[in-house]
Amino acid sequence: MFLRFPRRLFLFHLLGFTFASCQSTRKFEGALTVGVINYGGGEQIINQYAKFNSYLGEKTNAYIQLEPAFNENRAVERLEARAWSLVFAPPGIAAIAIARYQYVPLFPLIGISNLRSIFVVRKDSPITELKQLQGQTVALGQLGSATGYYFPLYNLYGITLADILFAPTPKAALELVAQGKAIACAVSEAELSLHGSQFSPTEFRILFKDPHYVPLGVVLIGPNVERNRQESIRKVMSDSPSGLAQEVGYVTNGQVPDYKYMISVVDRVNSISSKLQKKPIQLF
Repeated sequence: MFLRFPRRLFLFHLLGFTFASCQSTRKFEGALTVGVINYGGGEQIINQYAKFNSYLGEKTNAYIQLEPAFNENRAVERLEARAWSLVFAPPGIAAIAIARYQYVPLFPLIGISNLRSIFVVRKDSPITELKQLQGQTVALGQLGSATGYYFPLYNLYGITLADILFAPTPKAALELVAQGKAIACAVSEAELSLHGSQFSPTEFRILFKDPHYVPLGVVLIGPNVERNRQESIRKVMSDSPSGLAQEVGYVTNGQVPDYKYMISVVDRVNSISSKLQKKPIQLF
């Protein structure tokens, strides 16, 4: 789901035109659209980015527009359209943006540095090995999710599934397992810890844990932003007060993670993605 209702105009006006007074006495350098993924769809995202947008707009003499996407599918559409100038991207979206659409990483996001993808089953499930998912229905996350989509599909390579249910959120994926609609689901360890206890009396256990750590998400800058302006924006963001950077979740002096393996996982999964709509689903 994306902002399609009348409040959209209000939100974008609120986020963008607050910088109008700054432009009246300075040379206008053009608009910058900041893309973020906002799973819950709540308007608190406005407050979270308000000070950062104001700072960025003032320092770059730009009109700043915040554009939330409520799931990974919509985020990929915006990347393909080159619609986002800056993106606060989780790992799966970052890998797609870098590999396919020439976005450049600037800063790492604040996050869990040892995040891993897991398959979860009910505690009383007879399934004990990943290969036993053969012929079963599995719940995965949306296209673009590292822990819910790319890593699990990579690990399922060679298996035939009866069906895949694509859950809009990690909590929804766990719910499908709790309700018996899927035999297993893919989430991160952190998401299981956050949501797992909410389905009592159902208990979960980890069936499989991917041995690779998922890289931290990153702030990306788009290919349509002119090179000199990219460097200017990088410096402005690097020089931002630490509290301001922390508020929107990036590290000004952090090292950008290596995305080579993550991109190889995305490429492998993309090679079988055309088979996901045909049942049974042959993942090879």
